[in-house]
Amino acid sequence: MDPTQTTLGAASPPATGSPAKLAAAAAGCRACDLWRTGTQTVFGEGSKDAEVMMVGEQPGDREDLEGRPFVGPAGRVLDRGLEQVGIDRDLVYVTNVVKHFKWRPRGKRRIHQKPNMEEIAACRPWLDSELAAVKPRVLVCLGSTAAQALLGRQFRVTRERGRFVESPLAPRVTATVHPSSILRAGDDEGRALAMEDFVADLRVVAQELA
Repeated sequence: MDPTQTTLGAASPPATGSPAKLAAAAAGCRACDLWRTGTQTVFGEGSKDAEVMMVGEQPGDREDLEGRPFVGPAGRVLDRGLEQVGIDRDLVYVTNVVKHFKWRPRGKRRIHQKPNMEEIAACRPWLDSELAAVKPRVLVCLGSTAAQALLGRQFRVTRERGRFVESPLAPRVTATVHPSSILRAGDDEGRALAMEDFVADLRVVAQELA
């Protein structure tokens, strides 16, 4: 069995419900050990009528503290990209494959660690419930972890980014890089070029919504 398709043991989403109802249920999830070190569950956020759902890997340090997705530096990059292509952030549902922040200490800082397959599998029923509740017209995977969790482990963002692919998850499904990768692009020129490519991918989504 594909480990991303396993079900929760300790908790499970309501059979039906709004994103707000799902978030309330997820607040007490103990399906993997990440709740022990995360400050809180960081569930998805946005209108249940959103036409676009964007899925990242996991909350970061700022998201973990505030309890909201994409409110840190990567979220600001995403906001800039959406603004440049004319997509209203308020009309986008944003969430993550994993709902707790996985980190390791480095001095006084908390450094991001990539979630493993078991942690991704533990959260998958919550993500499936979000998809069922929102029913987005366009699903956008942000980064390789989200893309491979949802589209298969053979999926390569570098090869398929900015293109729509066949998937039963939504009528239109695409992938691009995670906005945090733009912040890691090195010098100012590298970040500017990475941002241009990211905006080009988001423009494909905007054209689909037009």
